[in-house]
Amino acid sequence: MLPERVFGHEHPSRSVRSLSGDNETSPIVISTWTYGLKANASAFKVLATGGTSLDAVEQGIRAMEEDPNEPCTGIGALPDKKGRVTLEASIMDHELNIGSVSGIEQILHPVTVARQLMQKNIGNALVGEGALDFALENGHQQVNLLTAKAGLEWQSWLNDKHYHPSPDFNHTDTISTLAMDSLGNMCGATSSGGVAFKEPQSIYDSAMIGAGLFVDNEVGAAAATGCGEAMRVAGAHLVVELMRQGKEPFEACFEAVERIFRYRSDRLAVNSNAAFIALNKKGGYGGFSLRSGFSFAVQNTEGRFMVQCKSLM
Repeated sequence: MLPERVFGHEHPSRSVRSLSGDNETSPIVISTWTYGLKANASAFKVLATGGTSLDAVEQGIRAMEEDPNEPCTGIGALPDKKGRVTLEASIMDHELNIGSVSGIEQILHPVTVARQLMQKNIGNALVGEGALDFALENGHQQVNLLTAKAGLEWQSWLNDKHYHPSPDFNHTDTISTLAMDSLGNMCGATSSGGVAFKEPQSIYDSAMIGAGLFVDNEVGAAAATGCGEAMRVAGAHLVVELMRQGKEPFEACFEAVERIFRYRSDRLAVNSNAAFIALNKKGGYGGFSLRSGFSFAVQNTEGRFMVQCKSLM
């Protein structure tokens, strides 16, 4: 049972909407962070015209990957410590089909590569050169993803950090999107540049089904953002299983974060974070974060808005 106050914050479950009854098949999309508003706008164009949740989440993520002014992933993402932009993405549909790529370079839309891998049914995940080769074989073109702005940030980091990267929640770039279409089918997708100035070929939770993303069409969907802490508890899967047990989305996200904190509180990096968003089959949504400052965007037939999440710390 959740406490009435969570580390100094009022228990927010009553402030999180939960739709039911006739609204069960009303389309809805939620995405991490304020840039999720733009991802949602692209996704909801698909949903509003009767499109599938799979097409919606892909289009929402693609809008972020191709926008250099929103450096969560794709062009403009911050590079690894050697100055190379490597991306990861995953996608999961309502029939448990999955696709994932990690460590992919010079490809603008890794989420589409992940979807193509899923639909060709030749494997679930590709990394590095294998992911690049697959992308090129399936119509993608190589592009330079390192913008002048990102290059300057990397050069500044080199001068200050001396090749000693430290996880910094302010430089963690992930867009995670969950959607339900008018048929009640749910899908999710993620795309990320990973932690800024990371070790080359690092793999984070965005590429890991069950950690950064999980969808069960009978129950709901969940996704993560942060510095990879969700990997430790198979976080997205945990959130969905908690919803299966009857937890509301907020409660499920809270318990996943609390589990990370319970086991890792004395070993968490100063700036590391973990946050989850969740969407259930009734259209209810929620989120929770280890540290303050996390929010997510919502768009449905009633409008578009941000939800500021509570946190443990």
